[in-house]
Amino acid sequence: MRMRRHHQQDEDTGIDLTPMLDVVFIMLIFFIVTSSFIRESGVEVQRPQAETANPQDKGNILIAVTADGQIWMDKQSVDIRSVRAHVERMRVDQPEGAVVVQADKDARTGLVVQVMDQARLAGVQDVALAAGSGVN
Repeated sequence: MRMRRHHQQDEDTGIDLTPMLDVVFIMLIFFIVTSSFIRESGVEVQRPQAETANPQDKGNILIAVTADGQIWMDKQSVDIRSVRAHVERMRVDQPEGAVVVQADKDARTGLVVQVMDQARLAGVQDVALAAGSGVN
């Protein structure tokens, strides 16, 4: 009979980690689902300076237009004809997000207007044009 008691005590002294692992996985899933990822356009542009520029917090979809006429979204070069499809695809992740067009100061105005128009055709009402702050 002693042997039996000793054996039961050994089994009872172990720590069950299953509930702790469950909590950790639930927290991990919560943070993945609730986090918002900032998408970058993938290219650096020289934005024009503006005295009245004010920061916009919710610019989740960034589109860059370079001086040589390239359009960059999500770190890849895209054609003007596919901008609308890319914006629609990216809006699935951020339905409330705005589109910010980062146009180089030497970019063609016509191309910038086309990009902004494609974003509006994709269903985004809040389309902004990025500018640098004129205040140093």
